[in-house]
Amino acid sequence: MPPTLPKPPKINMAAVARAEAALAAMSVNFQQWLEREVTRLDAAMSAVRSMGRTAETMDALYHRAHDLKGLGTTYGYPIISQIAGTLCRLIDTPERRMVAPLELALAHVEAIKAAARDQIKTEDDAIGRVLVKELADKVESFNPRK
Repeated sequence: MPPTLPKPPKINMAAVARAEAALAAMSVNFQQWLEREVTRLDAAMSAVRSMGRTAETMDALYHRAHDLKGLGTTYGYPIISQIAGTLCRLIDTPERRMVAPLELALAHVEAIKAAARDQIKTEDDAIGRVLVKELADKVESFNPRK
């Protein structure tokens, strides 16, 4: 006879409803919060361009991209999470940060800015879909050991 599994805990549907209501109330701020994060990413990229590629400037760029990788979907922009995710892969180690093509990093930042500005939220947008694929393909083809 197979062992009996414990019954799953009961879900407090009232608590779930309260959480959903709180999230819905906060969602009116999502666009503003997203724009603030995109501005921070753009500032980090500007620092790289003006101060040069240093461990500090590239770490800041990576951390801003990483923040958007997590927050994009939360704020209703899964396409921004995807683009930020490929930017993170491009510069995911201190070694890669020092050799990754800055033009490709800049292309990611510009794509994120355009998605936020033009409210391109998902890959359902034809241009967004092509852009995500092109950026991901470029990151995949980057091999610093070549």
